[in-house]
Amino acid sequence: MASEWRLAKLGDFIKIEHGWPFKSDLYSDDLTGKPIVVSIGNFNYTGGFRFGSTLSKEYRGEYPAQYDLNPGEVLLVMTCQTAGGEILGIPARVPDDGRRYLHNQRLGKVVIKRPMEVIPDFLYFLFLTPAFNRELVNSATGTKILHTAPSRIETFQFRLPPPHEQRAIAHILRTLDDKIELNRRMNETLEAMARALFQSWFVDFDPVRAKAAVRREHPRWTDAEVCRAALPTLAPEIAALFPDSFENSALGDIPKDWKLTPFSDTVEIIGGGTPKTSVAEYWDGNIPWFSVVDAPNTSDIWAIDTEKRITLAGVENSSTKILPERTTIISARGTVGRLALTAVPMAMNQSCYGLRGRLGTCGTFTYLTTRQVVSLLQQGAHGSVFDTITRESFQRVHIPLGHTTLVDAFEKLVEPCLLQMQNALVESRTLAALRDTLLPKLISGELRVSKEDNVLSEAKN
Repeated sequence: MASEWRLAKLGDFIKIEHGWPFKSDLYSDDLTGKPIVVSIGNFNYTGGFRFGSTLSKEYRGEYPAQYDLNPGEVLLVMTCQTAGGEILGIPARVPDDGRRYLHNQRLGKVVIKRPMEVIPDFLYFLFLTPAFNRELVNSATGTKILHTAPSRIETFQFRLPPPHEQRAIAHILRTLDDKIELNRRMNETLEAMARALFQSWFVDFDPVRAKAAVRREHPRWTDAEVCRAALPTLAPEIAALFPDSFENSALGDIPKDWKLTPFSDTVEIIGGGTPKTSVAEYWDGNIPWFSVVDAPNTSDIWAIDTEKRITLAGVENSSTKILPERTTIISARGTVGRLALTAVPMAMNQSCYGLRGRLGTCGTFTYLTTRQVVSLLQQGAHGSVFDTITRESFQRVHIPLGHTTLVDAFEKLVEPCLLQMQNALVESRTLAALRDTLLPKLISGELRVSKEDNVLSEAKN
């Protein structure tokens, strides 16, 4: 065992404080600047919060001031609704984003009693170890819903390294997490850029409006002159693809000479399937098999891996098919309207459709058009439960389409963004695998550190 490391108990260094039972009838989905009640659903299963892709609720009532949370404070999940208890003890830090957060019940707040002896970041990664989770699961109460308690958390025993090694361990793991977070934010920005361009060209028709405004002022100008004045940032050959006026349609004004086209005419619709679960040779192969649980968070568009995999025999003996890279997948039943763009060839289950665009080459136009179609279908539900998408649903929705050359121009512009997003996602998966490998070895002392850079370079090699 690592020298200078001593057996310790969490309760000697921290205490766990319960949250407040905030009244659910005083919650609000509208975010107006009031405090947000942190819930278990806001936690990532791998640690940290996911406020960007989960529902946040404000609290509109009075509460004791001691349940206000400060940026950087750590909360632990103390209730898990699955029998495996996968998220018991999962930690997350309160973000420093200008918003106020509240300490809800069934979440334990970590209060450090001896800050000179234990480093907060070291504790955070200790909470992420499988050993910590297993200890809480084994001592939990309940069957379908597992509960732990402050006393059970505080009795957990571990090997405590000297503070300088705690800092070194935390530095290595934090460096990996920071790079993963940087990639996530970059991908969020790149996707927003692609969405904004799509919205401008194919939904709001901004280039057409700009050309129309210039044409009204200068009716005798040539199209080239109008393009230069109205769309100076676009290449002339792209600007020329947009008309300079509108015409009426069943959906209102659309660019002149554009056609209202059923969405189903723009895509090839592919069904999925499930190999027999009773046949072992169909499962645990090397072909990713997509279901709605594999749909990426809002900051990602790519599906690069799946929870379950199947074999070629599973494909050949079921109705599922291998979808090529750059296929849009949409969930059509259950949790409806979740989207992904395949980064690698994969199959999918029967609750999804694969959409292969008949326009464009890189799949971005089809993916973003599908997002727009989902929004239109949701609006068309008029308050009804939106629980199924069928092939007929795609036929009912019409979209305005111009010349296919414009779609090609759009995809050529956004393709570098997609490739950068895909590369960042692959890098983040590699870094996450490295972190998950290093984490238990560093925390247990199996892998010792003196200089952080040496450990990282050795681990990567």
